[in-house]
Amino acid sequence: MEVALYHLDGKSSGNVSLPHVFEGEYRADLLRRALLAEQSLAYQPQAHSVMAGIDTTAVYVGRYDASWRRGRHMGQAIRPRQALGGGAQGDVRRIPSATKGRRAHPHKLERKIIENINRKEYVRALESAIAGCAKVEIVKLNHSLGKSVPIVIEDSIEKVAKTKDLMKVLDALGLEKELERSHSPSRRKGIRRAAVQRRFRKNVLIVVSDSGKIGKAGRNIPGLDVSDVKSLTVEKLAPGSNPRVTIWSEGAAKSLEKALADSNIGIKA
Repeated sequence: MEVALYHLDGKSSGNVSLPHVFEGEYRADLLRRALLAEQSLAYQPQAHSVMAGIDTTAVYVGRYDASWRRGRHMGQAIRPRQALGGGAQGDVRRIPSATKGRRAHPHKLERKIIENINRKEYVRALESAIAGCAKVEIVKLNHSLGKSVPIVIEDSIEKVAKTKDLMKVLDALGLEKELERSHSPSRRKGIRRAAVQRRFRKNVLIVVSDSGKIGKAGRNIPGLDVSDVKSLTVEKLAPGSNPRVTIWSEGAAKSLEKALADSNIGIKA
């Protein structure tokens, strides 16, 4: 697969040959499967206190062998009740149907919340995400394009160290409208503490061989992410299972197949 190679000023300087992974099959079902497995690693285990609902003086004394406070033939339900002074029976506690009682089926720490996925299946989903980012008809469903995808730029982009210089490169590639969509974040509705949370749309991704300098230049641009080839994940390439506009440095695109074969790329449980 041959595509145009761009300078930092947005002008083409010839063609570059890309690996076969860019021409692969796009499978949305496999993409969503890997995305759910990847997002499950961020889930937080939940559980209740061991003594929740049962830290009370209530005790069950309704047995036949109990000699006192059984509650039998007294017109009262035989349930664990609070032990009050003078042998009186208090309110029912401890059981799930009682007020302030324990929950019937509480969250448990031992519950498995991580959705595992085979490594070969995940790598196949990663290849599908890369192929989806290289198909114009798929990317155009959710994004506006200035250049035809995939966008490959010279390796000198990795030396861009200032945000204003990186913005000039993105404008030269015709992505100013795409980034403007991220400058107006959406606010979550609901209670006050959740209403102030802002979410920026993830529109553009830059993949390079070394994200040292350009990573600092791009971290303050809303909607833009910068990633190394070895740090690529399905969620970075297709957040919400929607392939995004991706800019590849020439060196990153050529080393992609070698990175996919590396055992360290992708999901880490």
